[in-house]
Amino acid sequence: MAHFAELNSANVVLRVLAVDNKHTTNSEGVEDETVGIAHLQNCLSGTWKQTSYNGNMRGNYAGKGYTYFADQDLFMSPKPYDSWSMSTADATWIAPSAMPTDGGMYNWDEDNQTWIDISGSSAGGV
Repeated sequence: MAHFAELNSANVVLRVLAVDNKHTTNSEGVEDETVGIAHLQNCLSGTWKQTSYNGNMRGNYAGKGYTYFADQDLFMSPKPYDSWSMSTADATWIAPSAMPTDGGMYNWDEDNQTWIDISGSSAGGV
């Protein structure tokens, strides 16, 4: 099975479909994205890009609401905060400052551009 993401005009993923290998292989029996796209366009129309369930192409497995960035040839999840930037090296969003690594639990505070410790503590322990 190969997986393909349907994109809207803004390159946002509308859905992801699995396509049988018989509809994605060329005459030599080799998987070919263009063959799968042609099959989907013939059956459903639309704009399609192949995505990898194992994440071994285009950065991430596409999901509904993800965006395809053609310049980087990557699928990315929705940007979590305006201040975060894209890391094309590992196809993730990066905060303006690194999350503390002291073992606490943190949430990003966009207004103050900082990590907030949400670990809490209870007098009696857990």
